[in-house]
This record gives sequence, structure tokens and C-alpha cells, in this order.
Amino acid sequence: MKGQIISGRFGEIIARQKSDEELELGELLVADTEKGKILLQVYDLLYGSQISQQNLELISGMKLEEHNNLEFMEPHLRNYKLAVMKNLITINEKKAVSSKNLPVFFSEIREVTKEDLSFLTKPEDAFMIGNLRSGTKSLDFPIYLPGKQVFSHHILITGTTGKGKSVLMSNLIWDCVEKDYCALLVLDPHDEYYGRNKIGLKDHPSRKVVYYTSKNVPTGARSLKINLSAVKPEHLSFMDFSPPQTQAMNAFYKKYGEKWVESIILEKPLNVEFNDATVAVLKRRIVFLLDLDFDGEQLYCEGIFDLKAGETTISDICSELEKAGTVIIDTSNFSGQTELLVGSLIASETLRRYKNYKVRGELKDKPIISVVLEEAPRVLGKEVLERGSNVFATIAREGRKFKVGLVAITQMPSLIPRVILANINTKVILGTEMSTERQAIIESASQDLSSDNRAIASLDKGEAIVSSNFARFALPIAVPFFDEEVKKHIKKKNETNNFSGVKIE
Repeated sequence: MKGQIISGRFGEIIARQKSDEELELGELLVADTEKGKILLQVYDLLYGSQISQQNLELISGMKLEEHNNLEFMEPHLRNYKLAVMKNLITINEKKAVSSKNLPVFFSEIREVTKEDLSFLTKPEDAFMIGNLRSGTKSLDFPIYLPGKQVFSHHILITGTTGKGKSVLMSNLIWDCVEKDYCALLVLDPHDEYYGRNKIGLKDHPSRKVVYYTSKNVPTGARSLKINLSAVKPEHLSFMDFSPPQTQAMNAFYKKYGEKWVESIILEKPLNVEFNDATVAVLKRRIVFLLDLDFDGEQLYCEGIFDLKAGETTISDICSELEKAGTVIIDTSNFSGQTELLVGSLIASETLRRYKNYKVRGELKDKPIISVVLEEAPRVLGKEVLERGSNVFATIAREGRKFKVGLVAITQMPSLIPRVILANINTKVILGTEMSTERQAIIESASQDLSSDNRAIASLDKGEAIVSSNFARFALPIAVPFFDEEVKKHIKKKNETNNFSGVKIE
């Protein structure tokens, strides 16, 4: 027994903590009733005392100022801690239903056990998001979510720097690599997931990870080169081009087709006239974005975009994704806008293909493709979308109809419009100190998190709350340490494949 319920109301149940026990914010507790069990969670802690506040102040003053050696008689009875709890769910014979009643007055509360959680079964096409957490204690109870629904309806991962977003994402990618129902396109601006010189996705036994990079290509990886002919004006919709610049791009594309970029650099004539300054600024921005060079006569490609090579790169990547592969693209060697352009090219082609598959009735046989996007407000932010939509916003709004989803990662969910947040049905919330960011995520969560403001602020590294349309309640989880999980997985795989001592004839 950890305490006893003494007062409160629905959603604000108050229990007295047992003197030799310790309750924590976010701790899961169970109150047994005649009809079943009620799962409770602590969301606030406060002091209680049988001595009046006036007398407590007097006693403390005597100890502080006069150094009197005063002691309370029966201190464990007179002074105590109180926990404020909310109902999470009611459990009746392994069946869980939404709580609509209070626990019995004066009933005891105890720690949650595995037996209490038998209703949290592993769904079909599941992926592991972490281990269930009670306060700061990680329980040996893995939490699974239905992968097909979760990935097609988008995921938001939010938290302050250093709270474990990258570790969570590494675990998620690792678990999904071997799944046949989903594929992940990972735009990696820090080159941290593949693991060039450390443990990473390259060590996955399934060998379904394809890695593209533009620098020092390791053995088994692929060089990232994209043909300029693949780029169209629509792929640059996330950038802040002025209306005249956008019109000029479309005019060049209309007249010169796949050669429109070269025609801008070479200043070829158009059927309509544009201000010289407009074309000059457009030319300068295109040259910088695509890492081109022009000596007055010849156009040179110095980055990942090329005039001759890379004609099938986008098609190859989309084909890998259609085979439920995981594609990691190292974007650490170029600017953020170039990274988003690469993502836009692949996402646009993927969405186009899947729309065609749906028309032909072939979509049901295809895996869900999810695009992992760091610093999501760069393409989903309010200011960006006020200038016009882009393929990532289109996926957020309607991608679930075509089995294309987003995994959006950000520190600042408040920059993303509420209409986009409402379309992201699973939110993984790590520690967030900023009040405005907590409020944005609380208001758009799938469950009522209004009482979890303090809990979210106090989440330590690797601790998270998962709010999802596909979970019965907001799930507190602990994110496993990635390196340790990989080592355990590899060791288990090696033991499975170990045939020592077996005589082979």
C-alpha cells in the first residue's frame, strides 16, 4: 500500500501518502473496487498537516531564530504528503473502459503491476514505442502501438534539446526496419542515424537500410546525385520566392521544360518580359540553392545536383520505399533549403505514385511510406504556409488517404498551425520547459492533458508521454538507450544463429 484516498472529486482525487513510501509526479497507481480496478496517475504533490499553518510558522520561527530543539510528537501521523491524482481508465476482467466513476472513499492505493496491465495487448502490425513508465521508474512492460494506423495518421515528436528526440527516433527506425507494412524516408541533417563511426542503423541484421550520402561514401552506401531535370518549380514551394519570381520560374518552365534551370542561369529569352532585377535575384538564389557555378559561358554543378548524373536517383529511392525499405539521406553537407528540396522531390514523387496506385486499385498492396522530417516548422510553420502550401503540408492534410505519412520532429510545436497539429494523431511529448510550447501540445493532444502541465515540464531525458488516437489513455513511457538495445538485439540474433555443437553431416 502506498496511500489512502481521503477526498477530492472526479479528475482530482486526493490521497494521503504512507509515511514510509514515496509518490512521484506521473506515478501510476491502482485503486481496487468490487467491480474491478481503477488506474490512477499522480499529477500534483503537496504537504498536509494536522497542525494549523499559524502554529507551523511559530514552531519554525522558534527553531530558526532561537535554535530550540523542538520535535513533533508522532510526526508520521501529524505531518504527511498528499498526492492529487486523475482517473486514467477502469479495468474490468481484462477489459478496459473509460472511467466514469470514483474509487471507493478511503480505499487504499497500490503500485501498478503487470497483471493490472493485461488489457494493454500487442496489436496487429505493432511497433514498440518504449517501456511503460511509472513516475521515474521504467517498468519491464513494452508499449506497442498499431503501426499501420499510427504511421498513416502522422506522428509528432516534440521536446527541448537534449531530452532524447534522436534516441527515440533511432529506436523507432530500428524497430520499423524489419516491418513489411511500412517504409521510412529519413532526412538526416546531423548524419546521426546510420552510424558511420558508431552503432547505428547500418548494424541492423535485416540489411534493409539504404544510405545515401554526398561525402566519403562508405562501403555498401550510395552516392547522392540528382539530375537537374528532376527539379520543377512546384518543388520549391516551401521557399519564400516573391510572386514575380514565382511567375518567372513558371514562365521559364513552361517554355523550356526540364531545361528551365539552365535557361534561367543562361538568361535565355521568354515570351513575356520580367524586370531584370527579378530575374537576376532569381538566378542568384537558384545558383546558391542548387550549388551551381557559371563562368559566363559554361554551367558547372558542384553539389548533389548534376546535369548528367543522377537521372534515376529519385525513382530508385521511391522504389526502395515501395519495397518497405528504410532510406536514410545524409543532408549534413548542404544547406537546410537544399535538404528540404531533396525531401520535396522524393515526397512529391511518392505521393504522385501512390495517388496513381489508388486510382488503379493497387494501393492496398503497398506499404505505408512515412517521411521523417527534422525541424518541421521549416515547412509546416504558420509563416511558411501563409505564403502557400507545399507537399509536406499536403501530406499532413490528406496523406493518410494515400498511405503516406509524416514523422515531424520539433522543439517548437507552437509554430505549427492548429489545423495541421489536429491532423497529426499521435504525439510523443518529451520534456518541454517553455510554457507556450507545452500549451500548444496540450491543446492539440488526443487525450485531455490539461492537468499534465507540471509533469511535461518535469520530464527528464528519455521520459515521454504518448498521446494518440490509437491508445486508450496518454501513455507515460521510458525510451530505451539505443546503443544498449542494439547490442542486446545483435547478441540475441547471434545466439539464434549459433550452431556450435551441432553435428552437420
